[in-house]
Amino acid sequence: MVKVVVTGIGLVSALGGSLDESWQNLLAGKSGIKLLQPFPELRPFPMALIGQQPADLTMLTQLVVTSALQDADLVPPLADCAVIIGSSRSHQASWEVLARQMYEDTATEKDAQNFSSSPRPPSGSEVWTRREPPRLQLPHRIPASPRPSVPAFSLKNWLDTLPHMNAIATARQIGASGIVLAPMVACATGILSIAQAAMLIQTGQCQRAIAGAVEAPITPLTLAGFQQMGALAKTGAYPFDVHREGLVLGEGAAVFVLESAELAKQRQAKIYGEILGFGFTNDAYHTNSPEPHGKSAIAAIKQCLQRSCLSPADIDYIHAHGTATQLNDQMESMVIQHLFPQGVAVSSTKGSSGHTLGASGALGVAFSLMALKHQILPPCVGLQQPEFDLNFITATSLSNINHILCLSFGFGGQNAAIGIGH
Repeated sequence: MVKVVVTGIGLVSALGGSLDESWQNLLAGKSGIKLLQPFPELRPFPMALIGQQPADLTMLTQLVVTSALQDADLVPPLADCAVIIGSSRSHQASWEVLARQMYEDTATEKDAQNFSSSPRPPSGSEVWTRREPPRLQLPHRIPASPRPSVPAFSLKNWLDTLPHMNAIATARQIGASGIVLAPMVACATGILSIAQAAMLIQTGQCQRAIAGAVEAPITPLTLAGFQQMGALAKTGAYPFDVHREGLVLGEGAAVFVLESAELAKQRQAKIYGEILGFGFTNDAYHTNSPEPHGKSAIAAIKQCLQRSCLSPADIDYIHAHGTATQLNDQMESMVIQHLFPQGVAVSSTKGSSGHTLGASGALGVAFSLMALKHQILPPCVGLQQPEFDLNFITATSLSNINHILCLSFGFGGQNAAIGIGH
C-alpha cells in the first residue's frame, strides 16, 4: 500500500490567522468565542468569528491554500495535483445576500408601480412631481442591507457560487488540471476530503493533493435554523461538561498538502505525519439525532482501526468531535468507553475554536498533527465538570504520542474516523 503523508498545512480560525497562532492560543487555553450578533434581526449568541464581521468563503480558501503551499515549499502551477476542498455550507452566505437583494428589488419595483398608478394631483402641484417613491418598510426579520464583509452579488456571477465552485477556484489558483472534488457531508466533510485525497494517491491517480475543508457559516439562515432546533449555546461551548448548553458556531478552514511518501522523500519535504486509515458509515436513523447506541459510529471507528493496522490499545490520543450538545457528547462518550481502554487521552477543541461544521474535522486533523509533531496534548477548553468517566485533558500536557484518532459525527448520521501516526 502506498503511504500517504502530510507535508503542508494551512489553517485559519477564530483562535488565530495561522496554524501556529491558533495552536499556541489553543495550548494557552484561550477561546475565540464571543457574544456577538452581526445581524440586527437576531438576538446575540456566542460565536467564533475570525474577524469583526462574518468571513468570506473565497477569501478564507485562498488564504489557507496559499499558506499550505508555502508550508510545503511548493510553488504553483501544480498541474498534476488533485484538489479536494469540501464545505457543508459552501456559498450559502452569498445566496442569502442575493436572495435578500432580489427581495428588496422586487418589493421596491412593486412599490414604485403602485405609486405611478395612483391618481395624479391637481395641475400645478410641484410637490407630487418632486416627491420620491416612499421608502420601503421591510419586514423586521429582513435587514435593509447585506452584511458589510460580503460583496453585493448579481445573477451574472451566480454560477460562481454553486457548491462545487470553491474547489474549482482552488484548482485555478494553483494551476491544477487534475481531478477536483467538493465533498459535502455535514460535519464529516473535512475528514472525508482528506480520506478521498489519500485514496486518490493510494490508487495511483495522483501523487499529490490539496485537501481540506472551509466554512463560513455565520449567516442569518444558519443561525435561525440552529436556534429553531434548540442547538445553540447561550453563553459558550463546554464539551462533555455537566452544564453544556449546545454548540457554538465558528468560522474556520484547514487545508493540507498530501503526498505519497516516495514523492515527499524525493524532494526532502518535512513531514507532519502519515494518514494511516479511515472509516465512514451512516446511521440511517434521524436527521439531527445520532443513533442512541452508536452502532454505526462504532463500525466507522472499527473500519478505521482495521485499515490503519491498529488496535484500540494503540491509540494514544482521541481528538473527539465534542460539540457540547447533549446527544452528541453522550453518544460519543459511550462509544469511546465501549471501544477503548480506560485512560486513553481525550479532548475536543471546539471550546476554543467553536464548531466550524464541515471544516471541524479538518481543523481537528490539523491540531492532531501538531500534537503528534510537538508531543503535546491540547486541552478541552470549557470543560469544568465532566459528565462522563473518560480521561479528559483539561490542561496542556506533554505526552508520548504515536497514534491519534480523530472523530467527526455529522447531521444525518454521518460518521467519520481517521487515524494519524508518525
